[in-house]
Amino acid sequence: MHPFTYTKASDTREALDSGRRGGRYIAGGTTLVDLMRETVERPETLVDITGLPMRAVTATTHGGLRIGALVSMTEAAAHPRVRALYPVISQSLELSASAQLRNMATIGGNIMQRTRCTYFRDVTAACNKREPGSGCAAREGHNRAHAILGTSDRCVATHPSDVAVAFAALEATVHLLGPDGERRVPFASFLLRPGSTPDREQALRKGELITAVEIPALARPLRSGYLKVRDRQSYEFALTSAAVALHVRGGVIREAKVAAGGVGTVPWKLPAVEEHLVGERPSEALWTAAARTAADGARPLTHNRFKVELLRRTVERQLRIVGGTK
Repeated sequence: MHPFTYTKASDTREALDSGRRGGRYIAGGTTLVDLMRETVERPETLVDITGLPMRAVTATTHGGLRIGALVSMTEAAAHPRVRALYPVISQSLELSASAQLRNMATIGGNIMQRTRCTYFRDVTAACNKREPGSGCAAREGHNRAHAILGTSDRCVATHPSDVAVAFAALEATVHLLGPDGERRVPFASFLLRPGSTPDREQALRKGELITAVEIPALARPLRSGYLKVRDRQSYEFALTSAAVALHVRGGVIREAKVAAGGVGTVPWKLPAVEEHLVGERPSEALWTAAARTAADGARPLTHNRFKVELLRRTVERQLRIVGGTK
């Protein structure tokens, strides 16, 4: 681990001042500390933000929900409003990591976590995300767990967060605070596809701090849920996953929110699946037909071609679980 200095911010202004000078924010530290040990991350200054007032889950005036950036994964998953209004968020959190990690890790840190690509974490391997211009060892290497959607010739790494898939499906908004004030960024624009700059992963400006994630109000009753397919049933990242939310009234699907994980360089919204569902009556045939579009545009690599069919089946199964057949 490279030498670094540590400071704990006593208030938001102090944190922003440190961030503007290049300090790296740390809260739970469950990803950042690991990467520092492996010398993938080499911050000169860590700014502890755990004392800042961002630990509340509150209802918004428009009927949505605002989850503070420092709310732990465990707290968010167990919160009565989250469980009642957005089961897809609770389920995605409970299927993530281990209980110990969920107790430490925060919502803000979770969506900021970096890829689990083994080449990214091996400082001897070529990786454009870690070292721009060095190449991408994963493209011709062992790429079973890598992305099939949103890739570029520079990077094929997946985003590992489960709850980010739920946020993408629900079309959440990220609240930011920086030296220039507050701003809000749609979740779909917050995490960046790799393109020619895979080292730039979020739409954050220098010194900006995530303060909360806001879930918009959605029509009720809303049925939702998260399905995660992985090599083992505990402490494993997704091969594929599906977050689904459906508003069904009068036997007809009025609104559909669907996103996939484990397959994209960012949590992958599935508008073609959503469009196929809206205005239709739930049925086995509908789930199958909608899920056929889930992998449209996929560009599989040598070892992950199985993800194309696995993604379709994952989405179809979760549509059936959430939507039923009547």
